[in-house]
Parts: sequence; structure tokens; C-alpha cells
Amino acid sequence: MNTERIFEEFPAPSYRGAQETALRDIRDAFAADNDVVLVRAPTGSGKSLLARAIAGCALKIDDAEPSEPTGAYYTTPQVSQLDDVAGDDLLSDLNVIRGKSNYTCILPNELDTPVNQAPCVRESGYDCSVQHRCPYFSDRAIASNREIAAMTLAYFMQTAGSEVFRKRDVVVIDEAHGLAEWAEMYATIQLGPRTVPFWDELRVPAVEGVERAARYAENLSQVCTRRKDDLLAQEQLTPADVRERDRLQELIGELDWFVSDYRDPQSPTTWLVDQSEPADANSSGDYEDEDDVDLGGPLTIKPMNPERYLHHTVWDRGNKFALLSATILNKEAFCGQVGLDPANVTLVDVPHTFPVENRPLYDVTQGKMTFEHRDETIPKIARTIVRIMQEHPDEKGLIHAHSYDIQERLADLLRDFGVGDRIRAHTREDRDADLEAWKASPDPDVFLSVKMEEALDLKGDLARWQVICKAPFLNTRDSRVAHRLEEGQWAWYFRSALRTVIQGCGRVVRAPDDYGATYLADSSLLDMFERARSDMPDWFAEQVDLMSEPDLPEFQPRAALGGDGSSRGSSAGTGDTTDTASQSRNDDSSGENEGQNQQRRYSRTSRRSRSKSGSRDSPLADVWDTD
Repeated sequence: MNTERIFEEFPAPSYRGAQETALRDIRDAFAADNDVVLVRAPTGSGKSLLARAIAGCALKIDDAEPSEPTGAYYTTPQVSQLDDVAGDDLLSDLNVIRGKSNYTCILPNELDTPVNQAPCVRESGYDCSVQHRCPYFSDRAIASNREIAAMTLAYFMQTAGSEVFRKRDVVVIDEAHGLAEWAEMYATIQLGPRTVPFWDELRVPAVEGVERAARYAENLSQVCTRRKDDLLAQEQLTPADVRERDRLQELIGELDWFVSDYRDPQSPTTWLVDQSEPADANSSGDYEDEDDVDLGGPLTIKPMNPERYLHHTVWDRGNKFALLSATILNKEAFCGQVGLDPANVTLVDVPHTFPVENRPLYDVTQGKMTFEHRDETIPKIARTIVRIMQEHPDEKGLIHAHSYDIQERLADLLRDFGVGDRIRAHTREDRDADLEAWKASPDPDVFLSVKMEEALDLKGDLARWQVICKAPFLNTRDSRVAHRLEEGQWAWYFRSALRTVIQGCGRVVRAPDDYGATYLADSSLLDMFERARSDMPDWFAEQVDLMSEPDLPEFQPRAALGGDGSSRGSSAGTGDTTDTASQSRNDDSSGENEGQNQQRRYSRTSRRSRSKSGSRDSPLADVWDTD
């Protein structure tokens, strides 16, 4: 790696914010013999441009010995981030490769067939006359032979051990804060009707303990291998056969990896096993057939801190690594989760260059959103959202509902209040389509979202405000979460929630001249800030310290519909009257520019002093949530 090239490899014509300083610090960190450099760069710092400069420092073929790895990988867990890279003219030399299912066959009668189901994978010995023009194989060939190959983290991990994508000199991982969680997810084995093609033919035992799960996994792997071999022996397969064959091959690899890792006394991985009731058990857990008493249902086999898995899929794939994110909050804890030696890792902090007054936090907390308090708190939050809509009558807003249950309840209440015409929501099936329709709309609608705290760019007028309805604590019903909390890993628990909040706060402020307000509605967020204070980046701690209570209008739903409210619906809920004060403010400000509107809006707040002592209650009592 030649870090002296880092400035000339920077792809933009000029530097913005702290980019030049960041490049210098990154160069010096690698020059100090660190194998891994963590780059904590906040929203808007141009992480993709920094990533390109780092990747450009990789050893080139002309300067390398035949046995030395050359070139670089750029990878990110987020498909949307890879899409942004592919569409950025400044990053045109990052050669993107995606999985086969993202490409369609170009044969005349197969134009709607994804490449992973095309004749070349359906028919034994098929000789494709157009493979040299196949979009997948073409992109793969280009990416494998160019200096920088770009792909999702899933594809990167799946190609571990590939002869096509071998070890390279430099690996750059963007949005790397969730690397441990992504690895755990990829290494988790789901055994059930959706993942095992012949599930209904199996008699699944009741599994007690990991040892029993390992023995069952060995037997199941052998069954899968026989079925896969039977398919491979056929001259021609249907698309369904191809899907089954590929799934069986994937499942065999998963099962064999689990058994091998579990049997290895040197492996640091701890495995957990969850099992559901079988489908033929009734609601009380009894069985119609006494012979089925010892049967079990779908299995989930989960790894904890899969260091060995990461070494195989990530750390063995390069000489030097740069991991970029706004929310790598604690270097030592992060290294422990992903199997790195902190002595070989350094953290480069990139300062935030967005004015803090452009990214304010507002305290509109209405109570706790834990399960036992939710029925009381959600109606209060819904009324508060109406008042925030009144404060922003002509600006789009985003509501982080946290779960589909909360989303549905808020939507019902907002319709009851008479502001439903300004409310949009998405379904599980049409997340992306519903989001894009809202973004494309010129109306100041409010979008009720679930799990959209990351990888969402709402620059400018796409959104000027957002509400975080619930502290995003991890689900304590998850056996991995419960296991860690039983071991007292509360710092990890609060740090995970803080990371999600910081990511969420960055959705509506995307540039130094952008601005957007974040309203906090769950009082558990304030406690979380105090408990995770030591892990906050300085620039976010400044936001928290300047947090204030906004002077919102009185609850008058008609005023929340924008304009005079008449064009968006006739009903406005009980007690609705015209908000003359709000209308007067709109009239008075008609000649002001956006910057003046922003300063006026954000200055109408009342500061509140805060205790730094924090709650002395049990942490579990405050954050336990099973939603």
C-alpha cells in the first residue's frame, strides 16, 4: 500500500469541510504500521470520496511481485449505498459487481429470466453462445480485473475462497459500524419451511442444547447432499429445480461450517439454538399423535461474536483495511466484537462541519414507550406529532415509528385527529416503492417509517423534520441479546441504541447548508443519552447538550394540514379550529428566505437544565421491550 498517493487519488476537484485533514490523518495512521484504520466520519463528510482515495493507494500490478496481492475491494452492507456509488461520476472507476439474481439473461427466449436461473445453470453441459456478452459475467470479469472492485458486503463474504475474487492489497468497508451484527446474521442458520426445500418430509427432533443441534446438522447435511447429487445427475432442470439445488448447496455449506466451528476447541464462537413448536402441536403444546411428543419445530442456530467467520470472509481477504462509519463509537468494544487486535488498529476522528444550530434536537418526550407504558404514551405522541405538523405546515417530515405495530397505531390516531390526508406509510412488501412515491411527491406529507434510520438521504426539502418515537433498543427476546445482558453487557446494549439514534439524526441534514430538526418523543431516549454518554462523538454530545424544548402551537389539527387546511380534507377532529396564530406566522414570513425561516423556527425554544446523575433504577426496568 502506497499511502503517499492518497491525495492524488482523491477523486473530487477540491476538498470540502475536513476532507483534506482526514486524508492526512488516514495516511499517517497507515504509515504507523496499523493494519486496520477506523475512520469515524459523520454524515456529509464525503465518506465515499475518502474511501476511493484509500482504495487508490493499493499496490498496483506494475509495482508488485507476482505473488503479492494488488488492487482493492470497496464493499458496503447497504445496497442503496452501492447504488449511490454506481451513479456517482466521481466514482466511475469503482467497478460494481452484484449477485446473479440482479441480472437477466440475454438469450432471445429468456429475457425475463434472472441469470441464476438461466439455461447455463439449468442444463448440464450447456454451452452458452453469448456468455461473453452476458451482463453478469461481463461485470464480473471487469470487476475481477480492474484495480477497484465494488460489491455489497453479502456478495463479498459469499465470494470468500473464490478463484475470481482473490485476496487484494486493500479492503475498504463503508458503513462498517454493524459489521459484527451483519456477520452474525449471515452466519445464522434458519432451518424451517422457508429455508429447507423438503422441510415437510423431515422429522425434526426436539433439540436441547448445541451438541444435539450439531448432531442433527450433520445428519441433515448428508440428506441435503444426497438430494443435491440427485439433481446434479439430471440432464435438465426446471427453474424450481435450480433454486432447490442452489439452496441445498448453500445450506450444506452453512451446516458444515457450523459443525466444524462447534467441534473446533480453538474456536472463540459461542453458538445458541432456538426452537419453535412444531406445526402439528396445538396451542397448549399437546400432540395428536403420541409418537410426535419428541418432535420439534423450526430451528435457528446463531453465533455470538463470529470472529472465525469474519477472519475467513473478511480479514483474510486483504493486507490493509479501512473501515468507515459515523458510528463506530468505541474502538476497543468494536475490535472485540469483530475479532481484531486493538494494538493493530487506530481510530481517525473526522470532525463534523455542519453547524450545530442546523441539526437541533428537541425534547418533546411524552413518557416511556416500553411495552407496559405504550398504550398510555402513543396517544400523547400522536397529539404531539399533530402539533409538530402545525409547526411545519409546508414541510415534509419523517416519523421513525420503530415497529409496524406502532406505525399502525399512530396512523389510526392521526386519521382520527383529522390529519390523515397528510400522512403516508409503507408496507413490508412495498417499502421502497412507497418511500420513493413519498419522496417524489411535491406535497408536504409526513411519512410513517419503520427501520429507516440508516441508508436514507433526505437532503434539502425532501424532509425538514423528523420524530423518533421510540428508543431503538434491541429486542430482548432475541437469545443473543438476552445472553449478553445476562453477562452484564449493558454498555453494549445502550451503545447499540445510541448508534441507531445517531444514524437516524443524520437522515434530514445532509450538507453544511442543509437544516432539519429532530424531535425526541420517548423519555427513555434521555436516559439512554446519559448511560451512553462516554461513547458519544463530541459533535453529537454537543447536539445533546444544546437540546431544548420547542414552543409548539396548541393542538389544532386543521392547521396541521398546510395552508388553511381546506384543500386537504374537511374533517379535523374534535376541538378543531382555525389556527390563526399559525396562519399569521405563515403570512408574515412569506417574503423571508429559507435561512431566515429556519433561524426563526429554531430560536423559539425554551432551554431546560438537565441532571447529569442519570437514573439509578435497574437498566432492564427502563428499557425492557419485546416489540
